[in-house]
Amino acid sequence: MTELGSVAWPPAPIKTERLVLRESEARDRAAFIELLASPEVHTYLGGPRPRDKLEREVPEVPGQWPGCFVVDLDGAMIGEILLRRATEHRRPAAAGKVDLGYLFLPRAWGFGYAAEACAAALDWFDGVLPGEPVVLATQTANVGSMRLAAKLGFTEVERFHAWDAEQWLGLRSPVTPSA
Repeated sequence: MTELGSVAWPPAPIKTERLVLRESEARDRAAFIELLASPEVHTYLGGPRPRDKLEREVPEVPGQWPGCFVVDLDGAMIGEILLRRATEHRRPAAAGKVDLGYLFLPRAWGFGYAAEACAAALDWFDGVLPGEPVVLATQTANVGSMRLAAKLGFTEVERFHAWDAEQWLGLRSPVTPSA
């Protein structure tokens, strides 16, 4: 995965009705570790990483790269949104396109935060890189992620088998600027 090209980073914080999408800060480190060590979060992502190893390896300010948004609710990180260029994606249909990823802490599930945050990130993306398609890959067994992909306007490109499970690749057609 590489940067988003000529996009100025970080952007100003993006505010939604309930959330703020912002650059990572040192105060987010514990939440990043919680996300990466959570068995629930990583059910469809190959399993959690060991907390003790994360404590040693996660930098003081994690997620400091273009395309990484912290999702903030009332001053605390509840998740992250990633927009990364898939230069070496396993699927030819995704190679070179920007890939949308997201992780939310289990206590933030079921409130519509992922849909709200992803929609805001995609709106921002459409403004800075108009006309670019976005892809999203998830396991077909991840019903919540499949539902979110449909809600965000992703349509199936293909299904494939990887990491011992059926995967789904969706494409969100580029939004073209109005004339």
